[in-house]
Amino acid sequence: MTAIALTIAGSDSGGGAGIQADLKAFSALGAYGASVITAITAQNTRGVSAVEDISATMIAAQMDAVFSDLDINAIKIGMVSRIDTILTLSAKLREQPQPVVLDPVMVATSGDRLLQEGAIETLRTELLPQATLATPNLPEAALLTGTAIAKDRDAMLKQAELIVKLGARAVLIKGGHGGGEESVDLLFDGQAVQEFAMPRIETKNDHGTGCTLAAAITAHLALGLSLVDAVGLAKDYLQGALAAGRDLHVGSGSGHGPVHHFYRWWPA
Repeated sequence: MTAIALTIAGSDSGGGAGIQADLKAFSALGAYGASVITAITAQNTRGVSAVEDISATMIAAQMDAVFSDLDINAIKIGMVSRIDTILTLSAKLREQPQPVVLDPVMVATSGDRLLQEGAIETLRTELLPQATLATPNLPEAALLTGTAIAKDRDAMLKQAELIVKLGARAVLIKGGHGGGEESVDLLFDGQAVQEFAMPRIETKNDHGTGCTLAAAITAHLALGLSLVDAVGLAKDYLQGALAAGRDLHVGSGSGHGPVHHFYRWWPA
């Protein structure tokens, strides 16, 4: 049986994040990748210069095409910038039983905002309740909960509790934007808390880290792993991709290059 993972996200013309990063991560981890494109970005390692949203009608058509033919085992949702996009996805996902990993992409690594202001509440009410796992970073968790950016574990846990109350079955708050020698992620499922700590890797090639982690979790869920195991293995994979990515030379060098998704298969 072939494990199939679906990514619903925006396209990154630079290849480091979004649909492109997700499909690379799926392939690297042994899952077949399908896609539904929600937006097209003109983007490179230095930032986003233009965004064009795909119509809700075309998004629905892509989903119908995929689900009518492919046996999807897990779904990852990334960039969904508009209210009508979110409502369309929400309606379609109610028909599907697969685990859903929601990566609430709101701001790119470059600082460019990717989610319209009015769409945040719709994401809270429509997509969070359908998420098996939400994977916000510290700024995204603050936006989702309407609180200040967490500075310590207690604040992260309080935000995790709020996100679960909003309907997500579990949440992984990523600590990559925090300080300290280790980056600590907090996984909370409404009952148990588990920490995943990794040494920080000094690199400018960190574009697409959030997309890659969520996609890696999705791939492992598609392969039948438990949520805790999927998160742990995905963290290991991303750590290796970040470390190997330091030797990649993609872009002018003045921006944020990509991680190395295929570091296990070919050297940078």
